[in-house]
Amino acid sequence: MSEAPETAPSSEADPPSDEPQPRDGHPAEAPAFQSAQNEVGKLSKLVLKRPAQAWGDTATIAARWQALQYRSEPDLEGANAEYEAFAAFFEDRDVEIEWLPSTPDTGLDSIYVRDAAVVTDGGVVLCNMGKRSRLDEPDAQAAYYSAAGIPVLGAITGDGMLEGGDLLWLGPRTVAIGLGYRTNPEGARQFGALARDHLDELIVVPLPHWKGPDDVFHLMSMLSPVDTDLALVFSPLLPVPFRELLIARGIRLVETPPHEFEILGANVLALAPREVLMVDAQPGTRANLEAAGVTCHTFKGDEICLKGCGGPTCLTRPLERAPV
Repeated sequence: MSEAPETAPSSEADPPSDEPQPRDGHPAEAPAFQSAQNEVGKLSKLVLKRPAQAWGDTATIAARWQALQYRSEPDLEGANAEYEAFAAFFEDRDVEIEWLPSTPDTGLDSIYVRDAAVVTDGGVVLCNMGKRSRLDEPDAQAAYYSAAGIPVLGAITGDGMLEGGDLLWLGPRTVAIGLGYRTNPEGARQFGALARDHLDELIVVPLPHWKGPDDVFHLMSMLSPVDTDLALVFSPLLPVPFRELLIARGIRLVETPPHEFEILGANVLALAPREVLMVDAQPGTRANLEAAGVTCHTFKGDEICLKGCGGPTCLTRPLERAPV
């Protein structure tokens, strides 16, 4: 594994305080499957969870949204309508959808399915959430993956913290992991150990304090890969060494305007190389992407995205993509 281009620890720097654990009888050499170990190949299979299964009813929403730092109270009826249109977009493209069921121990944030698991060529790695109110989400997803026959490679445990929004693939065997309030060095180390047969390079990226530990901020809050050589970014928050590393690797950076960053401007989901899905509230970002040759599709996300601060990458856990 490589060290980050900064002074942050690499995934192999220190002796382990906890060992990553194989899960559900799947050892480290679990059989490979056609995974989403890239962020931009043609999307063919993903995980989703409807608002009704994540949020329950209007009384539950009313009781919980403020404690979770939502910007305002979501409207369940409006969210259901938005989400059905969102899901229909994938169905129209023949993307296979795995639907997560409602579970008693998960809350409103479980609609943002990316964060509880990471996909490798060896199977799913279950996260250990830095946001304590989300601790039960990985186990809930694990139960579903086991029942669906989706291999689980292992889990982040003990003092390790890892959330899926802090991990992205820069290449088929190169991963970047953001270290902040949701993911720590031990979580990155454990992931590197679990996925060692599927990795050549692990880059750790220290994240800024930004709005503090209660804010929703991940590595993918400020960077969304669009192609192997193109990424949407918000440069004012990107660590300089990491930004320079991206450029040195031939990745062209498209900027989201500052006023749109606050409304998830840097959060777009690649459907295929240079084709993305994004919330319809970001015309400046869309114009910049289209000027770079990107095809942009939009959806209404006032209830399911903007109020909970989770964009299309957060709402989805890609399971299978075409190689790039």
